[in-house]
Amino acid sequence: MNGKNPWKSRAARFVAAQAVSLFGSSLVQYAIIWHITLTTSSGKMLAISTLCGFLPQLAVSVFGGVWADRFSRKSLIMLADGAVAAATLALALSMGLGYREMWLMFGVLAVRSAGTGFQTPAVQAFLPQIVPKEKLMRVGGVQSSVNSAITFLSPALGGALLSLYPLETVLLVDIVTAIVGISLTAGIKAGEQKRDAAVSGWKSLQEGFAYARQNRVLRNLLAFQVLTMFLISPSAFLTPLLVERAFGGEVWRLTASEMTYSAGMVLGGALIAAWGGFSKKLRTTLLAGGIYGLLMLGLGLSPVFLGYLACNLLIGATSPCYNTPMNVYLQENTAPEMQGRVFGLMQAVSSCALPLGMALFGPLADIVPISVLFVVCGILTAGTAAFTFRRRLLD
Repeated sequence: MNGKNPWKSRAARFVAAQAVSLFGSSLVQYAIIWHITLTTSSGKMLAISTLCGFLPQLAVSVFGGVWADRFSRKSLIMLADGAVAAATLALALSMGLGYREMWLMFGVLAVRSAGTGFQTPAVQAFLPQIVPKEKLMRVGGVQSSVNSAITFLSPALGGALLSLYPLETVLLVDIVTAIVGISLTAGIKAGEQKRDAAVSGWKSLQEGFAYARQNRVLRNLLAFQVLTMFLISPSAFLTPLLVERAFGGEVWRLTASEMTYSAGMVLGGALIAAWGGFSKKLRTTLLAGGIYGLLMLGLGLSPVFLGYLACNLLIGATSPCYNTPMNVYLQENTAPEMQGRVFGLMQAVSSCALPLGMALFGPLADIVPISVLFVVCGILTAGTAAFTFRRRLLD
């Protein structure tokens, strides 16, 4: 089968590499955020960690997109993995020597964010080099399900490891998984990459902005993305604090919250892989965004933890149905030599909107009930999707 369809072997290897790398990254991310949540119980501290986790992405993602169009995307993916693993190792060694200051964790979150800013455009632009155009939605759905399954397992394993070992020991998992992921990626044979012919990186960046301005749908999609990401930022980053304040700060509750979201993503990835979404792919993204907004009300208004988990499961299911059709649309409708820059722009607007949202909503969470933030932002998120659909801004 794979001899007749070599793209399947390449795709499977790439999905496996990304899943292994994600496993280690998820453990580290959960470990750091839970440590901050449980030791400070502060919305301001979560806001600072969010800024550290996204502002570097904003700073480098557009340049990461330029690099993805000028240099080997496979090499960029491996280099980013290696740099993040090195930063995590430095944190583990520092903590082992007794340096446990909060700023060290913020620093590593910033390095990890910068690595993501370089890696994400390269990953999205690399897929069309190893997968036929007509199979991108299927592979995207499978990748989403596999990665979601890994994310589903990693909070439980992370919580178990954190209860048995100090944080610096748990961080070492990320080093091992990065080595495995880099090794798998190195063995992938990709199709020829059409390189950007601009004489300078700055000119390449200008060409990327001009390309986005001249494309009406792409321009509107970027605007929709930045507004939606801003509005969902409370549900993306304040859920640990919501759980801790409304239901209790036990680690098992934080673990259950992450696991239900990830389980929903597994289901959503399987759904989008089997269904494929509407023929107009961005309508699937709009529907998922509207449903996400309505479910945010459930998170904020649920009187019992079980109800919260049910809404969280369904929110997780909307995520692949939102992201996968949008990514495939861009892969199918963007010139190959421009894909890195387009995905870099998409990463940049997301990286800008989420920390801006947390800069506002994080401190507000220490003043007003978090449930109020979830309800208001949920209504506005659903309204944004409905307005965009009604005005046919993405058709």
